[in-house]
Amino acid sequence: MIYSTATVPVNPEGEVPLTRAQAWTGLVLKARDARLFLPPKLCTRCDVVHEGEDHIVREATIGGQDLREIIGFEHEHKVSFFQASGPREGVIVNELFEDESGALQLRFYCYLGLRGKQPGGPEEQAEQAMMDSDQGYRAALLSTLRRTRELLAQGRLTP
Repeated sequence: MIYSTATVPVNPEGEVPLTRAQAWTGLVLKARDARLFLPPKLCTRCDVVHEGEDHIVREATIGGQDLREIIGFEHEHKVSFFQASGPREGVIVNELFEDESGALQLRFYCYLGLRGKQPGGPEEQAEQAMMDSDQGYRAALLSTLRRTRELLAQGRLTP
């Protein structure tokens, strides 16, 4: 089983501040079309194939691997990516919350396994190490916030 977590401030000193609504809109846009937020050519397809009141289903090709995710939304609080098919099973969560000082934070956490691989085996260990590295999900959180600020500056972010 893979468990990883990372938390970053939404509004670090020196950055254009984002409201909770703006940060939320960025997370929803990322869920609807990962191509806007991932490095070029990493995500080559991202289609919403079903929309519900508080969830969507998307099919995507990320890193050359096809996947299907059921994505649940808890308004302005949490986006949960349930891995319905693809190389992983489990859930990836992006959560907005205020810390003890009232500062807005963005937290990532996941509980995952690799389909068809030995639990705790070398493939899961390598995935765990990647997620916990400087190139892992902490970097993805920072990238998401950076892209959200770019969309805001371009006038393309409307909560």
